Amino acid sequence: MLKFLLFCTLAVASRADITEEEDVLVLKKSNFDEALKAHPHILVEFYAPWCGHCKALAPEYAKAAGMLKAENSEIRLGKVDATEESELAQEFGVRGYPTIKFFKGEKESPKEYTAGRTADDIVNWLKKRTGPAATTLTEVTQAESLMADNEVAVIGFFKDVESDDAKAFLKAAEAVDDVPFGITSDDAVYSKYEMAKDGVVLFKKFDEGRNTFDGELTKEALLSFIKANQLPLVIEFTEQTAPKIFGGDIKSHILLFVPKAASDFQDKMDQFKKAAEGFKGKILFIYIDSDVDDNQRILEFFGLKKEECPAIRLITLEDEMTKYKPETSDITAENIISFCTAFTEGKLKPHLMSMDIPDDWDKNPVKVLVGKNFEDVAFNPGKNVFVEFYAPWCGHCKQLAPIWDQLGEKYKDHKDIVVAKMDSTANEIEAVKVHSFPTLKFFPAGDEQKVIDYNGERTLDGFTKFLESGGKEGGAPAGDDDEDEGEVSDHLHGYHDIPSPYLHFPL
Repeated sequence: MLKFLLFCTLAVASRADITEEEDVLVLKKSNFDEALKAHPHILVEFYAPWCGHCKALAPEYAKAAGMLKAENSEIRLGKVDATEESELAQEFGVRGYPTIKFFKGEKESPKEYTAGRTADDIVNWLKKRTGPAATTLTEVTQAESLMADNEVAVIGFFKDVESDDAKAFLKAAEAVDDVPFGITSDDAVYSKYEMAKDGVVLFKKFDEGRNTFDGELTKEALLSFIKANQLPLVIEFTEQTAPKIFGGDIKSHILLFVPKAASDFQDKMDQFKKAAEGFKGKILFIYIDSDVDDNQRILEFFGLKKEECPAIRLITLEDEMTKYKPETSDITAENIISFCTAFTEGKLKPHLMSMDIPDDWDKNPVKVLVGKNFEDVAFNPGKNVFVEFYAPWCGHCKQLAPIWDQLGEKYKDHKDIVVAKMDSTANEIEAVKVHSFPTLKFFPAGDEQKVIDYNGERTLDGFTKFLESGGKEGGAPAGDDDEDEGEVSDHLHGYHDIPSPYLHFPL
C-alpha cells in the first residue's frame, strides 16, 4: 500500500511539473516526454527570450492556445526556452528562433509548422492536421460563424456530398493550410447565400467580399482560384502578413515603398490598387511603410533610402531572386501597368545594384569590390581571387572581419592571389547569387566559368590551406555546399532576412 501511495504521489508531482503560462504548456527536457504522452496533438515553439520575432509571436500564440482550450480541444500548445533547454533544442534540429514543430504523439517525427503567425492561422492549421479538411455546415449559423471568425473562408455548396465535384473540393481543402473550408447541402444555407445551384464561393472581409468559382471543378483549378483571391489586391508587408506573402504560390512581387504618414499616401495607394486589378493571380502587389524602423533593411536590400520614397520595385522569387526597377519614378496606374506588362512579357532587364568604385579600393590588403569592378577583378585569368560576400549588419561577418584582414595581410604581396570583399547589400552580380552571409567564393585563375564555394573552417589556418591547395581543401563546386549557420536569406521564402514562417532569427 505504501508503495502504491508513493507511486501515485510521484505521478501527481510529475504531472504538476507541466506548468502553464497563458494557456501555453511550459516544456522542458524533464517533462517533454510526459507532455507528448498526455496530449496526443501538441504544437511546440522553440524560442529565445531575446528574439524579436518570438516576442511578436507570443500574444498570438497564447491567444491560439486559449481558443483551443476554450473549445475543450485535445490540441495543446507548448513552448520551450531553447536557450535554457539546449539539449532538447539540439535533439530536434533547432537552428533559429522561433522554430515551431507539431507532434502527434511520436517524438521522433514532428512536422514543421508551415502557416502564418496569427492565432487564426495557427488554429486553422492545427485543425486541418487533426480533423476533417472541411467542416460540415448543417445550418446557417454555422456558416455565419465560419465567416465571422476568419478573414477568408471557402464554402462548397453540394447537394450530393459524394459527387465527383464534392470530392475534388475536399481534395483541394486538404491541400490548403491557411484557409478554413466548409461544405454544405442545406437548403437554408443555399438560400442565405443566394446559391441557385452547386458551386464554390470564397468569402472574404476585404475588396469585393466574395468570389464565385466558375470553371471546371478540379482540385488544381480550385487551388488556382483560391490562390488568386485569398489575398487583398494590395497587401501591407508586416510581421503577420509575411508568411502569406512568402508562403503563397505567387512569386512575382511588386513593392510600393511609401510613408503612411505622407499627405499623398491614399492617392498613391489608389493608383497602385487600380493597377493591381489586371494582374490578379500573377503579381502580388505589396506596400511597405518606408518610415517604419523594422523595414529599413528591406529598403537597404533594394538599394533605397527613406528620402527616395515613394518608390516602386519588382522582384521575382522563382529560381533566383531577380529585381527590376521602373524607368520612371512617377507613380501612376498607367506607369505601373506598363511596367508590369513589360515584366510579364519578358521585356525587362534585371536591375543590379552597384556602388561607385572607391578611389582606394586596392589600397589595403583586402581589396574592395563593387558591382562595377567585380568582373574585372574576380574573373582576371591571371589571378586566384578569394571573395567574402558580406552584409554590414551581419554578426557572423563582423566575427570574420579580423580573420579576413589577417588573410589579406598574409597574401598582400603574393603575385597571383587576391583576397577581396564585397558588400552584397549594395552590390549585385548577375553571375553570383548570394543567399546567406557571409558567403565565401573562390575564382581560380585561368577559368572564367569555374567558381568554388568555401565551406571549411573559418580560421586563418583553414583559409590558408584552402588557398595553398588551389581551392581543393575545404571547397566544393558552387551550388554543392549545404546552407551553413550563417545569417540565412533564403530566396524561396523572403527578401533577405525578412521574417517568414520558415525563416528564423539565426542562432
